[in-house]
Amino acid sequence: MRASWLLGMKRTLRLGVETASHSPVQMASDMLLPPKQLFRALLRAHRLHLPLEMRSLGDDYVKAEFRRHQNIDNPLHIVGFCSQWKMYLDAILREAQNSNGEVHGKSLDPHLIDRFSDEQLYQLYELKLATSDVFDPEKAQSKPPAPDNSGDTP
Repeated sequence: MRASWLLGMKRTLRLGVETASHSPVQMASDMLLPPKQLFRALLRAHRLHLPLEMRSLGDDYVKAEFRRHQNIDNPLHIVGFCSQWKMYLDAILREAQNSNGEVHGKSLDPHLIDRFSDEQLYQLYELKLATSDVFDPEKAQSKPPAPDNSGDTP
């Protein structure tokens, strides 16, 4: 049985056909980076391809998540964590390559939102509130300088 399976795989590889077992997680985990290398690659991708506001939010989130998961001992959790972050990194790099260096993100699939738990929906809502504060020009922390109307121009 094993020999026939190998022959089938060789035939599939020779034809250049992808097997059904190659899910996005499988493809990402095929080329997993060690956590520290992945962390640095994520911050580098944010620095190179995200606008400043998105970069600061993304950097803070990545740092918090990696800090939260630094003491995980279960190898399955580590592989799952790294593969999901690798998929995110690949998405940023792919979108930056396809759109001349700018990353704009993508919309959430409504079917995916339907499967969210109440806690996940609450977290998504909190994220929406946090990002709307960051991108709202009325609530921006820095304001453009006010024009000097004193008439004392040098």
